Amino acid sequence: MLYLIVLVVIGVVLYKYFAFEKPTTTTEYNTNLIQEKIKNVGKLVVTEGHFSQVMTYKDQQKYLMDLISFEKKALIVINADVTIAYDLRQVQYDIDAKNKTITIVSIPKEEIKISPDIQFYDVEQSRMNPFTGDDYNKINKKVKADLAAKMEKSSLKANAGNRLISELAKILILTREMRWKLEYKNQVIESEKQMEETLKL
Repeated sequence: MLYLIVLVVIGVVLYKYFAFEKPTTTTEYNTNLIQEKIKNVGKLVVTEGHFSQVMTYKDQQKYLMDLISFEKKALIVINADVTIAYDLRQVQYDIDAKNKTITIVSIPKEEIKISPDIQFYDVEQSRMNPFTGDDYNKINKKVKADLAAKMEKSSLKANAGNRLISELAKILILTREMRWKLEYKNQVIESEKQMEETLKL
């Protein structure tokens, strides 16, 4: 009788081990693997561009009922490096091991940096109307605004968006390999095209 009880206890222990312990171990393994893979995707993605432009700056000071005027002007040549960066290390996500789902919670906005090199040529000014710090501030502000407008019309932002999609698609490929689901904005993402449309880049 004692042997029978011992065999029953051993049988119950073995059943619990094979029936419950293994799936838990597998789930933990899959979760850790996914976290490691996503961590590898997290990096700084930078797209670079170069813009050039020439502008003329003029300013006129008038005195004595506009009878006398003093003008200053300069030819300005601008060469600028522009970068658009996505820091994928800041992507927030949630892993639901029970339902085998990765949910992208948030994606960081792009970081745009405009670094202009401004050169002045053919500078004309007078003692009554010299170039001042205020002029340089106005010029710098206008240059950056013009470059930002140029960048919007160029393919630079689209190229940066494509690189972002390519990196995020690695998570999509991972979920397919693991037979998991990828969700973003309450949608199940099944293709790069759908991801692009959801991101609205």
